[in-house]
Amino acid sequence: MDATRQHFLMCRPTYFAVDYAINPWMDPTAPVDTDLAVRQWERLRQVYRDLGHTVEEITPVPGLPDMVFAANGGTVIDGKAMAVQFRDPQRADEAPAYRAWFEQAGFEMYDPKHVNEGEGDILLAGDHLLAGTGFRTAHASHAQLQEVFGYPVITMQLVDPRFYHLDTALTVLDERTVAYLPEAFSRGSQAVLRRLFPDAVHATMADAEVLGLNAVSDGRHVVLPEQATGLAAKLRERGYQTIGVDLSELRKAGGGPKCCTLRLRQGKASR
Repeated sequence: MDATRQHFLMCRPTYFAVDYAINPWMDPTAPVDTDLAVRQWERLRQVYRDLGHTVEEITPVPGLPDMVFAANGGTVIDGKAMAVQFRDPQRADEAPAYRAWFEQAGFEMYDPKHVNEGEGDILLAGDHLLAGTGFRTAHASHAQLQEVFGYPVITMQLVDPRFYHLDTALTVLDERTVAYLPEAFSRGSQAVLRRLFPDAVHATMADAEVLGLNAVSDGRHVVLPEQATGLAAKLRERGYQTIGVDLSELRKAGGGPKCCTLRLRQGKASR
């Protein structure tokens, strides 16, 4: 297995809080330790750097506690950046902040015509875009994604509100392999996944419930929540090297390693 050097965008959780509930993980009455969230996030960033990946950072904006979840800030493939349109008004102001960063970084910009929550629901797997829908990203946005990026788009219907984004139910391990929770998908989407990825790793509900599938892989190393011990063992059996991190504070808002990490694909050579 060959590791591919990655280029990531992250956002420090300086203003992280759980002030509202827009997914089943969020409880505004539960205490949140922002300082601990920052330390856990810094550990994740250091893991990436230790693996040789490049990490860029966007400046956090006061009043946007979920801006730490950079994966929702856009979709970046082959030097093109699709901006986002959030479903919930609480996150709406994140979209222009991320768009401005992409524009300043020199990406070719495209604006969404429909609700589209970035890499939370749009995952590049080999020569296909897996596109989630059912809770956040609108199905109508999938056609625009195909037109902009030129990859065949495969719609994935999510059915469990706990796994409200595709990246909470499926992780791309390399160009040929994914890991996923079958129960998070409709019957038809399960059939498609079996056809596309017959050698996929199937996660258990126990590992999915600690956001074990909200993982980041460079083709060899898989960074995932340390609580997902069963999934980590399965991945090691397949030859992947796993690195566990604790993002328990950010999980209070429904986020894990992948939620905090947006991949910046500069061109076709970086795929």
